[in-house]
Amino acid sequence: MKFKRSWLILLSFVLMLGILAACSGGSDNTSTEGEKENEEKETGPQMGGTVVGAMDTAPSGSFNPIFYEEAYEANIIEFVYEGLVSQNNSLEFVPNLAKEWKYNEDHSEITFTLEENVKWHDGEPFTAHDVVFTYKTMSDPDYIEAGGVRASEYASRLLGYKEYSEGQTDEFQGVVAEDDHTVTFKFAEPNVIALSDASFSIIPEHIFKDIPVADIPAAPESREPGKVIGTGPFKFTEMVQGEQYVLEKNADYWQGEPYLDSVVWKVVDQAVILGLLENGEIDFVADPNGFQAADYEAVAAMQNVEIIEQPDFGYQIMGMMHNHRAAGDMTLDPSKWTVNENLKDPRVRQAIAYAIDRQAIIDGLLYGRGIVQNSPIATQFWAYDDQNPPAYEHDQDKANQLLDEAGYVDVDGDGFREDPNGEKWVLNLNYPLGNQIRERSAPIIEEFLEEVGINIDLRQPKEAAAYFEDLEKNSQDWDLYLVGWSLSSGDPSPEGLWGSKDFYNYSRWNNPEADKLLAEAVKPPEAFEQDYRKEIYSKWQVEFGEDLPALILYAANSLWAHNSRMKGIDVLPYQFHNNPHLWYVTE
Repeated sequence: MKFKRSWLILLSFVLMLGILAACSGGSDNTSTEGEKENEEKETGPQMGGTVVGAMDTAPSGSFNPIFYEEAYEANIIEFVYEGLVSQNNSLEFVPNLAKEWKYNEDHSEITFTLEENVKWHDGEPFTAHDVVFTYKTMSDPDYIEAGGVRASEYASRLLGYKEYSEGQTDEFQGVVAEDDHTVTFKFAEPNVIALSDASFSIIPEHIFKDIPVADIPAAPESREPGKVIGTGPFKFTEMVQGEQYVLEKNADYWQGEPYLDSVVWKVVDQAVILGLLENGEIDFVADPNGFQAADYEAVAAMQNVEIIEQPDFGYQIMGMMHNHRAAGDMTLDPSKWTVNENLKDPRVRQAIAYAIDRQAIIDGLLYGRGIVQNSPIATQFWAYDDQNPPAYEHDQDKANQLLDEAGYVDVDGDGFREDPNGEKWVLNLNYPLGNQIRERSAPIIEEFLEEVGINIDLRQPKEAAAYFEDLEKNSQDWDLYLVGWSLSSGDPSPEGLWGSKDFYNYSRWNNPEADKLLAEAVKPPEAFEQDYRKEIYSKWQVEFGEDLPALILYAANSLWAHNSRMKGIDVLPYQFHNNPHLWYVTE
């Protein structure tokens, strides 16, 4: 998911469609609507009311920002918790729980001055000690073993992180409370992305301080309504597991009392969401899946609904397993990996890329509402390079040529190629259930690859939880896999997904040159210049495109819709939920 944010080249666009629903009880609808608009202008936003959002999948149940793993859980978390900084529509960092900040001379420290009137939902004051506690917990020796995956992105550059996280010392040096409302982040070296590192949501020390880190994920304070405590504009108060999640307004919210009384999330089958949207039983459908491109015209025709369309801040990939981990080995040590013989030749991986008609998938399954993307850096970032990385336009002749050159030819005349030793060569393709477009793309990809003589074993899809468990722990015989990534908006660095020792590097990609470029892109002092970073990231994107740990299949447009009665909506490039305390309804 999701998470943090900042930068330029904003390629997002917003399409606002739909008409205000006519009021009942009046024969002159135009006049009635005009009266309502004039009344709204005169009175401003109204207090009260509830809006209902729809999710097509139930959250797994972790509502602690340092341990949650999925976008469905984030739909609750983002209303409840906050960070020191947030981001605006241009992906620039702006004040949030911290009202200002300053760097020391070499940018190895950043000191935040906190807002002084912030309280947790239970009335306790928010202080700098909560900030220290949050980052200390993410740096704890037990954090990763307990299931935490965010230390590498937010804590690993802190001063003394390695020693503290490995249990060599009990002294946590990385974040220091100067007083109750002043906190300093100290880094091991000058940090180009210090604001991004400091942007993570803060959890309350007084709630978790007596709970061992290993026990925090399962603690009621991380999972149960009424016990999940944040500083945000809404409180998590009720839950019918797998069906409904209720957020009630925090009347004492430090940025002002929210206009709405409550926000309710309902878990609804994707097949009926649009009907509920049309008849007003739900008010919005947005993150993480929105509505399907095939339904665009139907939604556009709804008189009481408005559409928001913009490029997704993420993408779908077909990963290619470069290496495999040994069975039972959960370390991130590339020296222990074994080469995947089926895909070890880069010409084979490149042939696969040429064989797949990505634009056809976009046109056929997304109805044209998406883009071909040739790099795993979001197109909205200044660092995205749309010129230099290989484009891999659909070219079956090129695919056939590369496979022939690599020695993969059809020896026995059955239409499928054997490997260079004349042995049967089959690539398995794995994918999860849950995303309908991804599910439908799997047999299409199989067909494209078999057209150039690659024998594909399209495996039975699995439920997402089981699929990702296999991908993490039991993928020793996997070749190709489908997955989608939502990206962090805090910085364009692809670390976290594509570094050789990153947890989510499911392709087990071990490319020393690529790792070197990732390190150079954030190494001071040169990396304080954006043009320098852009040049380094361009080289990295070329390396990625040539070595191909994955083919970026497409970035679908985000398609969100809301009832016209909802006002105050100001979406961000990466999410629908933004300043929900300013949302209100007109009826």
